[in-house]
Amino acid sequence: MPNLLILGALNWPVGLILLVASISIPNTSYADWLSDEQAIMGTAVRVELWHEDETAGRAAIDAVMRDMYRIDRLMSTYKEDSELSRVNREAATRPVAMSRELFDLISRSLEVSEITEGAFDITYASVGHLYNFRRKTRPSDEILEKALPAIDYRHVLLNKENHSIKFKRQGVRIDLGGIAKGHAVDRAITLLQARGITQAIVSAGGDSRIIGDRRGRPWMIGVRDPRREKEMAAILPLSDTAVSTSGDYERYFELDGVRYHHIISPASGRPVTGIRSVTVVGQDSTTVDALSTSVFVMGVEKGLSLIESLPDVEAVIIDAAGRMHYSSGLLRRQSP
Repeated sequence: MPNLLILGALNWPVGLILLVASISIPNTSYADWLSDEQAIMGTAVRVELWHEDETAGRAAIDAVMRDMYRIDRLMSTYKEDSELSRVNREAATRPVAMSRELFDLISRSLEVSEITEGAFDITYASVGHLYNFRRKTRPSDEILEKALPAIDYRHVLLNKENHSIKFKRQGVRIDLGGIAKGHAVDRAITLLQARGITQAIVSAGGDSRIIGDRRGRPWMIGVRDPRREKEMAAILPLSDTAVSTSGDYERYFELDGVRYHHIISPASGRPVTGIRSVTVVGQDSTTVDALSTSVFVMGVEKGLSLIESLPDVEAVIIDAAGRMHYSSGLLRRQSP
């Protein structure tokens, strides 16, 4: 696992986000690094890779972008014709057959729900859809309390024989926002590896995965202050790994002095308080994507306890007071 380079005092109010492109380490052969960035899945998707054949490298990047668009069409709740939107419309009244890919990712989500004792719950959307971050509106207490019983991952019934899904009750909605980007990044890495690419990074918002390193040096992944966008708190030197950040600054609005953000507590139906950001480092993006959300919901003590119980996973948490907490596998050293 990487060393964590801390910039500033431990009680400095900081948050975490990936700043891959802006702090990539230069090298003498930079001309052979190819990259592209596009707006997909409601975020910036970036691919950067090394290839001696520019035509082959560009083709690989294009393949990744096409697959990202495909996953967005499959799993977006903002597209009425997506497969996931159809599930949300129909699964409360009848079993709905799904593609194997969507079925498997929902199954994976329910497994994470079990591991986290419900902290990760894709049915949060049963209340989460009532928040409108563009219009800066939230549900009234009365509406929230009425919708809250629909949040429970155990309301989701899967049939492995025909890859169908059924909801136990009306009002249940699911959203894969806490795991789908990680899944998309993992698929992108698989596509690149199938084309013989051994050095690359793929990012989708706060989720990144790295193949190899940066021509003999690690990739330097920045840790950003969530309250001061252009400032960093730490740097993670990484290679052959995945990293995910969840923060209360990604989608939010403030109303009457209260910050309403997109990470919803399944227990209350309200945005989680007590943490500003969580970064998780591990072997694959699907896992760390789900875990960064889970730890955010669980809080510092329970979240770190979960991380410590899992192999090959580490985490850095910034609490609401700006204090930094880190799992035991992350060696901490003060920057000069």
